[in-house]
Amino acid sequence: MEFQLGVMLRGQYEHGADMAAKADEMIEQACFADRLGYASITKGSHFSTDDFQALQQFPVLARLSGEVKRARLNAGIVLLPLQKPLDMAEQLATIDILSKGRLIFGVGLGYRDVEFKAFGTSRKERGRRTTENLIAIKRLWSEDKVSMKGTHFELDEAVCWPKPIQKPNPPIWIGANADVALKRAAEHGDCWYINPHNTLETTARQLDVYRGFLDEAGKDFPTELPMRREAFVAKTKEEALRLAGPFVAKKYAAYHSWGQDDDMPEDESLAGGLDAIVGDRFLIGSPDEVAEQMITINKKLGVNHLILSMEWAGMEKSVAMDCMQMMAEEVMPKVKQGV
Repeated sequence: MEFQLGVMLRGQYEHGADMAAKADEMIEQACFADRLGYASITKGSHFSTDDFQALQQFPVLARLSGEVKRARLNAGIVLLPLQKPLDMAEQLATIDILSKGRLIFGVGLGYRDVEFKAFGTSRKERGRRTTENLIAIKRLWSEDKVSMKGTHFELDEAVCWPKPIQKPNPPIWIGANADVALKRAAEHGDCWYINPHNTLETTARQLDVYRGFLDEAGKDFPTELPMRREAFVAKTKEEALRLAGPFVAKKYAAYHSWGQDDDMPEDESLAGGLDAIVGDRFLIGSPDEVAEQMITINKKLGVNHLILSMEWAGMEKSVAMDCMQMMAEEVMPKVKQGV
């Protein structure tokens, strides 16, 4: 599979922002990314985000299914332990149909207690509920009637009609931060959706763990290996850090306060200021520097689909769109020559 770039739309904005105007801006950016040739448009999901105002995942993807003409639409990620499988199977199938078979189903466990409590579950239950939901959703997509009893649902000859367009199902990308979660990605997913938080050294080690779980499951290494990364390109690294640095630092301070570190390997942390957390986690610099970082990721890890977050709450739309354009027109050609 050739190397591809995708765009992550967080849909998170500062308190006091005109959300109707911001929604229009987000749709404009998605369409702009589509015209620039990005391979995918990703919308993530969180609930009760007190640091930001956030637009919700499925309504955004449903709207984009009619606005975005070529790029794939990535629900990346669905916080699956918070949900019921029949609801997810039907909603995701609908988006796959509306987008004419362009949906990617991203799966994550979540890590915030405020979300677990609001949906009547807990961190302790999340792994089991996620696995049960995955099994049930795939059965609902492939079987006419499904009977299955889980810990939090019962399907009694339940049906999911219509089925998704993509066969046997839309690609299932499973996020995993800790080593133990890689087993679920290997057994139940089409690929591991690599997180944006861990360093390349940690990710390389975890890929060996993932390969071991794939061998146990009797599955080949996936042809598509996606990774999320924070990214920003400008004429110079100094300008890129000036334009993006304050927003990245604020966002990752929020992740740290939410407890994201607790789900990361022991040698990883999001504590500290921008200098402490950037390292090789973020692709920030000039076109040549960012292209070289992407080529390194491809050659060292085999990643061939990079999902880039290039905007953060408070950043002006024009700044983000200038970055998206430079990334597509100046960075991507350099990467394709180098991989």
